[in-house]
Amino acid sequence: MLCTDTWGTLSMKGSCLCGAISYEVAALDTAILFCHCQTCRKAHAAPLVPTAGVMREHFVWLKGEGSLSSFESSPGKIRHFCMLCGTHLVAERPGKPVLILRVATLDDAPGAMPEAHIWTSHDLNWLDHEDIPTHHEWQPGR
Repeated sequence: MLCTDTWGTLSMKGSCLCGAISYEVAALDTAILFCHCQTCRKAHAAPLVPTAGVMREHFVWLKGEGSLSSFESSPGKIRHFCMLCGTHLVAERPGKPVLILRVATLDDAPGAMPEAHIWTSHDLNWLDHEDIPTHHEWQPGR
């Protein structure tokens, strides 16, 4: 949801699946990238993850910070997720000025389109679905 934030500008809100945790960002400070790396795939149980950098001063937890849990997925990289529903919200490298936002946790469209795919060397070629049927919702008969 675009709203006027504590910074006096338009901002975006996001949350976890169960709603226990919510946050607000003043801006996406880097391009949205689709990450295909193995750790993102495992953390999200998905073939790719939309991410963007947010300067720490442009990010604030609105509620539920006590429901956050953390995991160091690789040396120096900490992933923060909801301990109730498991939604991965942000990652960080302590001491770095930018948080890595999981863009799909925004409550509304971010107003920018993804600009690139990264770590495609980790792609799972068996997940390529270009030549199989697609359905807007459930497949017919389900």
